[in-house]
Amino acid sequence: MTAARPSGPFREGDRVQLTGPKGRMHTITLRADGELHTHHGVLFHRDLIGQPDGSVITNSSGHDYLALRPLLRDFALSMPRGAAIVYPKDSAQIVMQADIFPGAVVVEAGVGSGALSLALLRAIGHDGALTSFERREDFAEVAKANVETFFGETPDTWDVVVGDLAEELPTRFEPGTVDRVVLDMLAPWDCMDAVADALTPGGVVICYIATATQLSRVAEYIRGTGLFTEPDASETMVRGWHVEGLAVRPDHRMVAHTGFLLTARRLAPGAVPPEVRRRASKSSYGDEDVELWTPGAVGDREITDKNLRKRVREAQKAAAGARIAASSRDVPPASE
Repeated sequence: MTAARPSGPFREGDRVQLTGPKGRMHTITLRADGELHTHHGVLFHRDLIGQPDGSVITNSSGHDYLALRPLLRDFALSMPRGAAIVYPKDSAQIVMQADIFPGAVVVEAGVGSGALSLALLRAIGHDGALTSFERREDFAEVAKANVETFFGETPDTWDVVVGDLAEELPTRFEPGTVDRVVLDMLAPWDCMDAVADALTPGGVVICYIATATQLSRVAEYIRGTGLFTEPDASETMVRGWHVEGLAVRPDHRMVAHTGFLLTARRLAPGAVPPEVRRRASKSSYGDEDVELWTPGAVGDREITDKNLRKRVREAQKAAAGARIAASSRDVPPASE
């Protein structure tokens, strides 16, 4: 990955986050002839180009806007979406709990809109390799455009495969050659056998799942294989705080449950884990149970084809702007 550091003066094609009156934010892609129109006036993109990151720009009506390049968390929350994203709080936990390290060989399924892919690509560094599997080609297109927009190029450490993980994984990796597997899908148990074959002994599988019933089923399936350590489950909740003088209190809103994370590690061939004593519990599931875990049943919003095509165009347009910015990194701005 050869993308330049996200620093230096603003250039045409850069993504910029503007914070205006009353704290309202706008994210724009800089163009020489671009304009941001709001009910507070017009801000001309040309006034930003050549200015340092963190500048304050005044629009046509005299209102000030703080201009910053978006952080990864900002970009993930504002980028075009084909599928729901993995929120930054969960991406951070996935990188830590799965121990994603520089140089790691990582497999991801599914890619969604690319938010988690961005975090994984940063974590594996220049020497790692990330292979992302996605069943839907339109989702993959949105993810690829978003990643290119953020990095200014498509990282050479990333490979996107349109297809089913359970079928494609054995054809692309020799047994025991994958360090980490990250699963963000409806039924991760369907591909757990293929994952077990691909993982190196001691390797980590981590599942991001929405409901408690899904969590129960994947945990029981992992236990039943006898190929992994005892699965560990958790969720992360983030609560902001209002801090102004002596007015210190929790925010009225918080990012609570978005999903569960479940991790387990691959045992060495032939290893038998120590028996864990536990109370008996219901571990059988029928077709009617699986039906309750469909996206519609658990409350996931289905995106229409028309809306998705719009998201693809938006993501690809942003990626084109990022390519322009990346190509001009070595050209000093006019003000220098």
